[in-house]
Amino acid sequence: MICNKNDGAKQQDDNQPTSSSSIDDIDAVAEVMNRVNISVSNNISTNIMESTTECAACGKEGNSDDMNNCNKCKMVKYCNAACKKKHRKKHKKACERRVAELYDEQLFKEIEPEECPICMLSLPMESGEKTFKTCCGKVICSGCIYAMNMSERKNLCPFCRLPKSTSYADEIKRIQTQMDKDNAEAFASLGGCYARGIIGMEQDFQKAGELFLKAGELGCAEGYYNVGYYYDDGVGVEVDKMKAKHYYELAAIGGCLHARNNLGCLEGQAGNHHRAFKHYMIAAKSGYKLSLDKVKEGFEVGIVTKDEYANALRAYHERQKELKSDERAKAMESGLFPGE
Repeated sequence: MICNKNDGAKQQDDNQPTSSSSIDDIDAVAEVMNRVNISVSNNISTNIMESTTECAACGKEGNSDDMNNCNKCKMVKYCNAACKKKHRKKHKKACERRVAELYDEQLFKEIEPEECPICMLSLPMESGEKTFKTCCGKVICSGCIYAMNMSERKNLCPFCRLPKSTSYADEIKRIQTQMDKDNAEAFASLGGCYARGIIGMEQDFQKAGELFLKAGELGCAEGYYNVGYYYDDGVGVEVDKMKAKHYYELAAIGGCLHARNNLGCLEGQAGNHHRAFKHYMIAAKSGYKLSLDKVKEGFEVGIVTKDEYANALRAYHERQKELKSDERAKAMESGLFPGE
């Protein structure tokens, strides 16, 4: 489930903080990188690692494999912990700069969308055009579900062929079974039930937020997006724009286009137009209409070049074609999958 505003975009707010980053502290940046499983050392060139055989503090040569790395940037080595501590103040700025660079590499990396396990087409972006099946733990597109519903086996799951649950209790039991397997989508699904107060659950935004957070930690980008949305609008928590941006960033790193579009809005409000349009360009090329509209606005005022806009528009239409199928079109026409 995705908690979205009426127009799906982050509204402009004159009182929005003007900080260019939601994570100013170097330790917080490093922590975020660890949570999204960024292997910093993999991003450092082999040549740098091979040439760094001298202690950055005292200059003593040593076996590279036996020396201590800087825990955050991995760029420099030390012969012992004492040298590392001694050099910390001198190394701090370069370390912060490199960690920020590595974080941005992940933040602005384009992510390939997940595929429907049946038709192998990219899954739609809107939650109303795909469904989490509690029986098998798979997210299936509306087209494949529609095709099954039109067959003689309409009461069966298109993937695992198990029948639909017959009661709320049965549905909750299935969700819990998937949660026991650490299925991220199961946590997000139950979070959505609490958020909407459905299938016998009382509406509880705080409980929903906890489940969305767990879903994000297990790999569901939309889970992180929902946590960001809650902090953004004060749903079940106090409004905290810094935390909102933090979770939007985690969601964007995981491939959530709703989050990336909202980040573009936040960066634009803070006056960071270059970063804002980097987010919009990525989302637009991935098929997100609201971001494409922003790119068009940027072109009209001279922030985006003609070639950049043309490339974004071309990529947008190509991605839209990849999302289409006859079954998905029929599903939408049927009214059974209204989208969001």
